[in-house]
Amino acid sequence: MSTLKSYAKGTEMPALTPGKLRLYSMRFCPFAQRTRLVLAHKNIEFETVNVDLKEKPEWFLERNPLGLVPVLEQDDKIIYESAVTCDYLDDVYPENKLTPSDPYSKARDRILMEMFSKLVTHYYGTFRSKGKDPEALESMWKNMLPFEKAIAERGTYFGGDKPSMLDFFVWPWFERMAVMVAMMSEVNPFPAEKFPKLTAWVEVMKTLPAVKETMFDTTTHLIFLQSNAAGKPNYDIGLTM
Repeated sequence: MSTLKSYAKGTEMPALTPGKLRLYSMRFCPFAQRTRLVLAHKNIEFETVNVDLKEKPEWFLERNPLGLVPVLEQDDKIIYESAVTCDYLDDVYPENKLTPSDPYSKARDRILMEMFSKLVTHYYGTFRSKGKDPEALESMWKNMLPFEKAIAERGTYFGGDKPSMLDFFVWPWFERMAVMVAMMSEVNPFPAEKFPKLTAWVEVMKTLPAVKETMFDTTTHLIFLQSNAAGKPNYDIGLTM
């Protein structure tokens, strides 16, 4: 019987089906969500095996010694790292292409993707301090400004009139901005007056089928984060099987 519940250390790996694409994931991981977004947007057929990242199955570590999700497996092919898996899917399933064909546009997107890693670092710094570290908050805002400028120049999405890989690459953390806002009473970490274009982009992104399929509401995110902070992450919130 198939299940979305997480497989932990000591569990038996579900049998592979020849030719079928499998995603090893964790439901609340923003990095794995990048891959899930691309899979959903491109309507790629696949199966999901969620893993317990605190008590990792031995067979999962054989597939990715780093012990991180996402991981893609199909027959004798195994790849991991979120950016790598997303690029791989865009190459293997070229319909509804997400990466710009123009070399300069592609390079500009890559620059923003590299810059986003700094934004993520300061996002977690702000998150851990609950907004009480003004340096982390200011650094997050500083690293968000290039994205505010880019969306203002490009249109509805970072891809212009349709979503691109960059949209899905950064979305998981903007989905979680609402969680950070809910946790902080003294400061708004994502003020609409400071980032009006990004605020509008967030609302448009919420309407995309791929985003609807992969996102969780703020309450569910908070429940998971509370369980994680208590040292007992509940990877299976809301699941009955």
